[in-house]
Amino acid sequence: MKTGCHNPDWRLRGLPSSLRATLSALIFLLLLFPACVDSQAERLIQKANSEWVKGRNHSAIEIFKSVLEKFPNGPHTEEALFRLGEIYYFGLGDSSQATVYFLEVLQLAKQGHFSYDAQKHIAEIIEYSAKDYDQAIIEYQKLISDFKRTEDENAEHQFRIALLYLKKQNYEQAIVELELLLERYPKNSWVEEAEFRRMEILYTLNRCADADNRYADFAKKYTQSRFMNEMEFVKAACLEEEGKLNEALALFKKLEGKYKYPPLLAMKIEGIERRIKKVR
Repeated sequence: MKTGCHNPDWRLRGLPSSLRATLSALIFLLLLFPACVDSQAERLIQKANSEWVKGRNHSAIEIFKSVLEKFPNGPHTEEALFRLGEIYYFGLGDSSQATVYFLEVLQLAKQGHFSYDAQKHIAEIIEYSAKDYDQAIIEYQKLISDFKRTEDENAEHQFRIALLYLKKQNYEQAIVELELLLERYPKNSWVEEAEFRRMEILYTLNRCADADNRYADFAKKYTQSRFMNEMEFVKAACLEEEGKLNEALALFKKLEGKYKYPPLLAMKIEGIERRIKKVR
């Protein structure tokens, strides 16, 4: 006879029949119980996920919380905590409560099935919601150091760290972080943008000579780069700062009809033309 869980065939020979029957029933129940508990928890998880997919956030929350109450130490605890974090984060926009659940996931299992995604959400919340850039840098560094992920994923986190230093207006450190990305992860989809951002910062710092050297290499390496127009804009702005007005004007005019911010480009061209007239 089979049950919905498990029914092993136990043979306890050499014992009185009454004792053998009692022990067989006891062993059967002990083995049956974990499987039945696991099955019940799985059904609740599936039901909660279904409610969430249908947009019934609060119903899903109640079911996931019932999983935590009924099975606080079971294998489904981590998923219930993580899903609660996702619902509060994406469904209800409550970043603070979401962070609480994501932290519980990490406390439960630092290398669990949901740990990486929980850590990633924490980093994003601290960067975009809390706007605590120093702490966000630490959280992105944890994603690199605490988890074994692909080069592309690690490069993405390293890139986020560099951009956070840009947000802090720590341009020199941003360059350092971008160079770390290029050194440690030379073969990934973030290399092109990392090289562009490094040059953009150099131009912003009026280190035009350094930027020009890298610009020539970049133009050869990425002939169809989506960043080329932006690159030429910041190069022209650098020429303007150096007082090379005619060169700057020629480069700005070259971008007409191509640069993504036409009003800004027009303002630059008009400003340089006025400066040239004054010089004459």
